[in-house]
Amino acid sequence: MQSQPVSNSCLYEYAVVQFCPRVERGECLNVGLVMMCKRRRWLRARIYIDRELMALFAPGWDAKLLAAQLASFESVAAGCPGPIGSLEAHERFRWLTAVRSACITTTRPHPGHTDDLDSTFDRLFTELVERKPL
Repeated sequence: MQSQPVSNSCLYEYAVVQFCPRVERGECLNVGLVMMCKRRRWLRARIYIDRELMALFAPGWDAKLLAAQLASFESVAAGCPGPIGSLEAHERFRWLTAVRSACITTTRPHPGHTDDLDSTFDRLFTELVERKPL
């Protein structure tokens, strides 16, 4: 009986963080990414605000204030002090991606499979948030 080769592959989930200056219109600007792998207890978030695009998309909004509000995604992902930061990675991911009716929201989580979480995160961030061709 042959044993199966050990795989480093793991299931992950990701959600795009979005800024919706007028929720009633449903128009959103992708401003970040949050990704989690429960098996590896891995959680990562990154925020990026394209200030030129934001000025066109939502004139009058304060980019510095928005950046301060969005910083909580990175802080929670990193395990900030306090009750939310002390949760397991998958619980913090669920907290970050909970459905909200607010100007900062996330898409529904999407699943994937990868051998390299960091590279996959960087690729998704580049494609979905920075909008740079690969």
